[in-house]
Amino acid sequence: MIRKFCHTQPKVLSFVEEMQKNFIPTNNFQRAILSVGSAAVALLNPYRGDMIACLGEITGESSLKYMRGKMFETTEGAKILTEQPRINSQTVCFETLSKMPERSIGRVYADFMTDNNITADSRLPVQFISDPELAYVMQRYREVHDLVHAILFMKTTMLGEVTVKWIEGIQTKLPMCIGGGIWGAARLKPKHRQLYLKHYLPWAITIGNNSKFLQGVYFEKRWDQDIEDFHKEMNITRLSIK
Repeated sequence: MIRKFCHTQPKVLSFVEEMQKNFIPTNNFQRAILSVGSAAVALLNPYRGDMIACLGEITGESSLKYMRGKMFETTEGAKILTEQPRINSQTVCFETLSKMPERSIGRVYADFMTDNNITADSRLPVQFISDPELAYVMQRYREVHDLVHAILFMKTTMLGEVTVKWIEGIQTKLPMCIGGGIWGAARLKPKHRQLYLKHYLPWAITIGNNSKFLQGVYFEKRWDQDIEDFHKEMNITRLSIK
Protein backbone atom coordinates (compact mmCIF):
# COMPACT_ATOMS: atom_id res chain seq x y z
CA MET A 1 0.00 0.00 0.00
CA ILE A 2 1.17 3.53 -0.76
CA ARG A 3 0.75 4.71 2.85
CA LYS A 4 2.68 1.79 4.27
CA PHE A 5 5.37 3.87 5.96
CA CYS A 6 3.26 6.98 6.65
CA HIS A 7 1.40 8.16 9.69
CA THR A 8 -2.39 8.12 9.60
CA GLN A 9 -3.62 10.94 7.38
CA PRO A 10 -6.52 13.29 8.26
CA LYS A 11 -9.81 13.03 6.36
CA VAL A 12 -9.40 14.49 2.87
CA LEU A 13 -12.12 16.67 1.38
CA SER A 14 -13.63 15.43 -1.86
CA PHE A 15 -12.65 17.47 -4.88
CA VAL A 16 -16.15 18.95 -5.25
CA GLU A 17 -16.13 20.03 -1.59
CA GLU A 18 -12.73 21.66 -2.02
CA MET A 19 -13.74 23.27 -5.31
CA GLN A 20 -16.89 24.80 -3.80
CA LYS A 21 -14.81 26.12 -0.92
CA ASN A 22 -12.31 27.86 -3.24
CA PHE A 23 -14.58 28.91 -6.13
CA ILE A 24 -14.67 32.64 -6.99
CA PRO A 25 -17.58 33.61 -9.31
CA THR A 26 -16.75 36.10 -12.08
CA ASN A 27 -18.65 37.83 -14.87
CA ASN A 28 -17.43 38.30 -18.45
CA PHE A 29 -15.91 41.72 -17.75
CA GLN A 30 -14.00 40.46 -14.73
CA ARG A 31 -12.76 37.46 -16.70
CA ALA A 32 -11.51 39.75 -19.47
CA ILE A 33 -9.62 41.87 -16.95
CA LEU A 34 -8.17 38.78 -15.29
CA SER A 35 -7.12 37.38 -18.65
CA VAL A 36 -5.27 40.50 -19.76
CA GLY A 37 -3.76 41.17 -16.35
CA SER A 38 -2.55 37.65 -15.66
CA ALA A 39 -1.11 37.35 -19.17
CA ALA A 40 0.82 40.60 -18.78
CA VAL A 41 2.26 39.66 -15.39
CA ALA A 42 3.10 36.12 -16.53
CA LEU A 43 5.01 37.49 -19.53
CA LEU A 44 7.03 39.83 -17.33
CA ASN A 45 7.63 37.20 -14.65
CA PRO A 46 7.23 33.55 -15.79
CA TYR A 47 7.82 32.41 -12.19
CA ARG A 48 4.50 33.90 -11.03
CA GLY A 49 2.68 30.60 -10.72
CA ASP A 50 -0.48 32.29 -9.42
CA MET A 51 -0.81 34.41 -12.56
CA ILE A 52 -0.11 31.46 -14.85
CA ALA A 53 -2.73 29.43 -12.98
CA CYS A 54 -5.27 32.23 -13.30
CA LEU A 55 -4.56 32.61 -17.03
CA GLY A 56 -4.96 28.89 -17.55
CA GLU A 57 -8.38 28.84 -15.90
CA ILE A 58 -9.73 31.93 -17.62
CA THR A 59 -8.62 30.95 -21.15
CA GLY A 60 -8.77 27.16 -21.01
CA GLU A 61 -12.43 26.11 -21.14
CA SER A 62 -12.47 24.67 -24.68
CA SER A 63 -9.13 22.94 -24.07
CA LEU A 64 -10.39 21.43 -20.82
CA LYS A 65 -13.40 20.02 -22.67
CA TYR A 66 -11.02 18.54 -25.23
CA MET A 67 -8.88 17.03 -22.43
CA ARG A 68 -11.96 15.57 -20.75
CA GLY A 69 -12.96 13.97 -24.04
CA LYS A 70 -9.51 12.47 -24.51
CA MET A 71 -9.59 11.04 -21.00
CA PHE A 72 -12.98 9.44 -21.60
CA GLU A 73 -11.56 7.64 -24.64
CA THR A 74 -9.66 5.17 -22.44
CA THR A 75 -10.68 3.02 -19.50
CA GLU A 76 -7.82 4.43 -17.43
CA GLY A 77 -8.66 8.04 -18.19
CA ALA A 78 -12.36 7.51 -17.56
CA LYS A 79 -11.53 5.95 -14.19
CA ILE A 80 -9.56 9.04 -13.23
CA LEU A 81 -12.55 11.24 -14.00
CA THR A 82 -14.85 8.95 -12.01
CA GLU A 83 -12.63 8.52 -8.95
CA GLN A 84 -11.02 11.99 -9.06
CA PRO A 85 -7.78 11.03 -7.28
CA ARG A 86 -5.53 13.76 -5.91
CA ILE A 87 -1.76 13.98 -5.74
CA ASN A 88 -0.58 15.76 -2.61
CA SER A 89 1.01 14.99 0.76
CA GLN A 90 -2.34 13.83 2.18
CA THR A 91 -2.94 11.23 -0.52
CA VAL A 92 0.56 10.08 -1.52
CA CYS A 93 3.25 8.85 0.86
CA PHE A 94 6.55 9.99 -0.58
CA GLU A 95 8.43 8.07 2.11
CA THR A 96 7.04 4.89 0.62
CA LEU A 97 7.77 5.96 -2.95
CA SER A 98 11.37 6.75 -2.03
CA LYS A 99 11.83 3.15 -0.88
CA MET A 100 10.56 1.61 -4.11
CA PRO A 101 12.89 0.04 -6.74
CA GLU A 102 15.15 2.62 -8.37
CA ARG A 103 13.64 2.32 -11.85
CA SER A 104 10.00 2.35 -10.74
CA ILE A 105 7.78 5.32 -11.61
CA GLY A 106 7.15 5.97 -7.92
CA ARG A 107 10.86 6.14 -7.13
CA VAL A 108 11.64 8.29 -10.18
CA TYR A 109 8.91 10.71 -9.08
CA ALA A 110 10.00 10.80 -5.42
CA ASP A 111 13.64 11.33 -6.36
CA PHE A 112 12.69 14.12 -8.77
CA MET A 113 10.70 15.93 -6.07
CA THR A 114 13.55 15.57 -3.55
CA ASP A 115 16.29 16.59 -6.00
CA ASN A 116 14.37 19.70 -7.04
CA ASN A 117 13.10 20.54 -3.54
CA ILE A 118 9.47 20.47 -4.68
CA THR A 119 6.43 19.67 -2.58
CA ALA A 120 3.30 18.08 -4.02
CA ASP A 121 1.29 20.70 -2.10
CA SER A 122 2.66 23.59 -4.14
CA ARG A 123 -0.07 23.49 -6.81
CA LEU A 124 -2.79 26.09 -6.36
CA PRO A 125 -6.45 25.05 -6.12
CA VAL A 126 -8.76 25.86 -9.03
CA GLN A 127 -10.72 29.05 -8.35
CA PHE A 128 -12.41 30.38 -11.49
CA ILE A 129 -13.95 27.31 -13.18
CA SER A 130 -17.61 26.67 -12.30
CA ASP A 131 -18.02 23.24 -13.92
CA PRO A 132 -16.84 20.66 -11.31
CA GLU A 133 -15.62 18.15 -13.90
CA LEU A 134 -13.66 20.72 -15.92
CA ALA A 135 -12.28 22.15 -12.68
CA TYR A 136 -11.03 18.68 -11.78
CA VAL A 137 -9.39 18.25 -15.19
CA MET A 138 -7.45 21.48 -14.59
CA GLN A 139 -6.52 20.42 -11.05
CA ARG A 140 -5.36 17.05 -12.34
CA TYR A 141 -3.23 18.76 -14.98
CA ARG A 142 -1.51 20.81 -12.29
CA GLU A 143 -0.93 17.87 -10.00
CA VAL A 144 0.61 15.61 -12.66
CA HIS A 145 2.83 18.37 -14.10
CA ASP A 146 5.77 17.41 -11.89
CA LEU A 147 5.15 13.76 -12.70
CA VAL A 148 5.43 14.56 -16.41
CA HIS A 149 8.74 16.31 -15.71
CA ALA A 150 9.92 13.28 -13.76
CA ILE A 151 8.98 10.56 -16.24
CA LEU A 152 10.51 12.59 -19.09
CA PHE A 153 13.67 13.31 -17.06
CA MET A 154 13.26 17.03 -17.66
CA LYS A 155 14.77 19.36 -15.06
CA THR A 156 12.91 22.37 -13.67
CA THR A 157 15.23 24.80 -15.43
CA MET A 158 13.77 27.25 -17.95
CA LEU A 159 14.91 24.91 -20.74
CA GLY A 160 13.19 21.96 -19.10
CA GLU A 161 10.01 23.93 -18.39
CA VAL A 162 9.75 25.21 -21.95
CA THR A 163 10.24 21.70 -23.30
CA VAL A 164 7.54 20.21 -21.07
CA LYS A 165 5.21 23.10 -21.89
CA TRP A 166 5.48 22.25 -25.60
CA ILE A 167 4.61 18.62 -24.95
CA GLU A 168 1.71 19.62 -22.72
CA GLY A 169 0.57 22.27 -25.19
CA ILE A 170 0.47 19.82 -28.08
CA GLN A 171 -1.41 17.22 -26.04
CA THR A 172 -3.79 19.43 -24.05
CA LYS A 173 -4.27 22.43 -26.39
CA LEU A 174 -4.17 24.68 -23.30
CA PRO A 175 -3.35 28.26 -24.46
CA MET A 176 -1.18 28.89 -21.39
CA CYS A 177 1.02 25.89 -22.28
CA ILE A 178 1.41 26.97 -25.89
CA GLY A 179 2.12 30.54 -24.81
CA GLY A 180 4.57 29.30 -22.18
CA GLY A 181 6.44 27.33 -24.82
CA ILE A 182 6.69 30.32 -27.14
CA TRP A 183 7.47 33.10 -24.66
CA GLY A 184 9.59 30.93 -22.39
CA ALA A 185 11.84 30.03 -25.32
CA ALA A 186 12.44 33.74 -25.94
CA ARG A 187 13.99 33.98 -22.46
CA LEU A 188 16.55 31.26 -23.03
CA LYS A 189 20.20 32.22 -23.04
CA PRO A 190 22.06 31.82 -26.37
CA LYS A 191 23.71 28.50 -25.43
CA HIS A 192 20.45 27.02 -24.20
CA ARG A 193 18.57 28.42 -27.19
CA GLN A 194 20.86 26.48 -29.51
CA LEU A 195 20.26 23.28 -27.57
CA TYR A 196 16.55 24.01 -27.57
CA LEU A 197 16.29 24.52 -31.32
CA LYS A 198 18.56 21.63 -32.25
CA HIS A 199 17.50 18.98 -29.74
CA TYR A 200 14.79 19.86 -27.22
CA LEU A 201 12.12 21.40 -29.46
CA PRO A 202 12.18 18.66 -32.15
CA TRP A 203 12.06 16.04 -29.41
CA ALA A 204 9.18 17.79 -27.63
CA ILE A 205 7.15 18.02 -30.84
CA THR A 206 7.74 14.32 -31.53
CA ILE A 207 6.76 13.25 -28.01
CA GLY A 208 3.76 15.57 -27.93
CA ASN A 209 2.40 14.19 -31.19
CA ASN A 210 3.36 10.53 -30.94
CA SER A 211 3.11 9.53 -27.27
CA LYS A 212 -0.13 8.53 -25.57
CA PHE A 213 -2.18 11.20 -23.80
CA LEU A 214 -0.29 11.66 -20.54
CA GLN A 215 -3.15 13.41 -18.73
CA GLY A 216 -5.09 10.16 -19.05
CA VAL A 217 -2.48 8.09 -17.20
CA TYR A 218 -3.52 6.87 -13.74
CA PHE A 219 -0.02 7.26 -12.32
CA GLU A 220 -1.12 6.27 -8.82
CA LYS A 221 -1.93 2.78 -10.12
CA ARG A 222 1.49 2.54 -11.78
CA TRP A 223 3.94 3.48 -9.01
CA ASP A 224 5.68 0.12 -9.22
CA GLN A 225 5.89 0.00 -13.04
CA ASP A 226 9.40 0.05 -14.51
CA ILE A 227 10.08 3.39 -16.18
CA GLU A 228 11.50 1.77 -19.32
CA ASP A 229 8.40 -0.41 -19.69
CA PHE A 230 6.26 2.68 -19.15
CA HIS A 231 8.13 4.54 -21.89
CA LYS A 232 7.59 1.68 -24.32
CA GLU A 233 3.89 1.53 -23.49
CA MET A 234 3.48 5.29 -23.87
CA ASN A 235 5.65 5.48 -27.01
CA ILE A 236 8.16 7.78 -25.29
CA THR A 237 11.84 7.92 -26.20
CA ARG A 238 14.25 9.68 -23.84
CA LEU A 239 16.01 12.76 -25.12
CA SER A 240 19.56 11.87 -26.15
CA ILE A 241 22.11 14.57 -26.95
CA LYS A 242 25.36 13.36 -28.47
